[in-house]
Amino acid sequence: MPDKPRLKRSGHTPKVGIVHLGPGAFFRGFNAVYTDEATELAGGDWGIVAVSLRSPTARDQLKPQGNVFTSVTLAPEGWEPRIIHSIAQTLVAPEDPQAVVAAMADPNIKIVSLTITEKGYCTQPSTGELDLEHADIAHDLLHPDQPKSAVGFIVAALDARRTAGVKPFTVLSCDNLPSNGALARAIVLEFARQRNGELADWIARTTTFPATMVDRITPATTNDDIAKLADITGYDDQACVFHEGFRQWVIEDDFVEGRPAWDMIGAKMVASVAAHEMMKLRCLNGTHSTLAYLGYLAGYDTIAQTVADPDFEVLCNTLWRDEIIPTLKQPDGEDLSAYCAALMARYKNTAIRHRTWQIAMDGSQKLPQRLLGTIADDLNMGCDPKGLALAVAGWMRYVGGQDENGGPIDVRDPLALALKNASEGAKTNADKVSALLAFHDIFPSTLAVDHRFCDLVTKAYGGIAEGGAKAAVRALRIETEARAKQQAHK
Repeated sequence: MPDKPRLKRSGHTPKVGIVHLGPGAFFRGFNAVYTDEATELAGGDWGIVAVSLRSPTARDQLKPQGNVFTSVTLAPEGWEPRIIHSIAQTLVAPEDPQAVVAAMADPNIKIVSLTITEKGYCTQPSTGELDLEHADIAHDLLHPDQPKSAVGFIVAALDARRTAGVKPFTVLSCDNLPSNGALARAIVLEFARQRNGELADWIARTTTFPATMVDRITPATTNDDIAKLADITGYDDQACVFHEGFRQWVIEDDFVEGRPAWDMIGAKMVASVAAHEMMKLRCLNGTHSTLAYLGYLAGYDTIAQTVADPDFEVLCNTLWRDEIIPTLKQPDGEDLSAYCAALMARYKNTAIRHRTWQIAMDGSQKLPQRLLGTIADDLNMGCDPKGLALAVAGWMRYVGGQDENGGPIDVRDPLALALKNASEGAKTNADKVSALLAFHDIFPSTLAVDHRFCDLVTKAYGGIAEGGAKAAVRALRIETEARAKQQAHK
């Protein structure tokens, strides 16, 4: 690590108004930056209590610095650092759950926001319903004063506020999930109903759960990044985050008791975010996952490296044009073709080292939202989604745990062991596909038995297994271009 003085807070610590669950890199490079800029411009007591539900890493990085950190924009012309002051306090939930509940129950807290990833909602991926058999949920229902899960903390704090006669807070999901506000509301009400019907009714009447669409690529910070930033700034920042210049935040404007002036620094406040979030989930996240699995198997470390391969660039553009955009309703103020062209420019930004392995994490939780819904819509419209089927086959090959050179893949997924065992236990390519399609927590039963889908994925998996992901992407390009020429001559 560089021999530089540690970054320290200068000036006062902001008064709190927000508790945020999940203070990872995305939160620091997105929510905290928006809030910092909004309060600098318009004022307000919107300091953030950042709560880690698992690891003490964020606290250990931030607390010695007075909870300030550097947000670095990775522009093609160079790095653009800014010190962010919006975090007032950091807590680690397992160390003192009651302190977290007390912080959330504080009447000064107006918003509890979330970036806890798909698995943090403790749902069954195929249905989106709260998994009452999830270990953390079962624990929290038995021990409501010592919660472990995000929903357990939210309900415990809302119960404390109801008992004290305090208004509820707004629950603001900022995760990449379709209808994330409705999902957060559903799991909170179901959990509350398991505890106390009157509590659930009170939450339903008084608490709001705005939906959001968030977008900013935030690659993982490396030790080399920290050292380079120290050389540029003259201080050591263990909590620094790096991100692209682009950002987009669309928010359903439905808050119990106010919010920061996020709209004054670029957030779009709308009556409904549904069309925007579907655009982002399918166009960005869907192709990101596609590039992650197939790109990793092809030997590419980053998204920029992957789309530098012309065949992968064509794959992306073909997915958007033929398989994704036709399933979407155009959001107000957006041009879908222009949006996708801007995405490709972002993917090609070599200053963003967004690793394929990082994006590939937790695929069992991500596939239903990012790929499978689009595939189902394509099939219903009579379209054969060969590109998206190739993406699913790439995921299947990836979770098998062995790369194309015979080396191990470090698969990070809640179902990693079960998926690997299912793949290894099947002899033929078709059997492997069938074994993985049988995971009904991932694949809806209607899709898992759809012969068109099964045939497409089986063929795509065979192509990857026999010639590798790179050759399979190339073969699909050749087939697509040949079909386009035939249609042009008709």
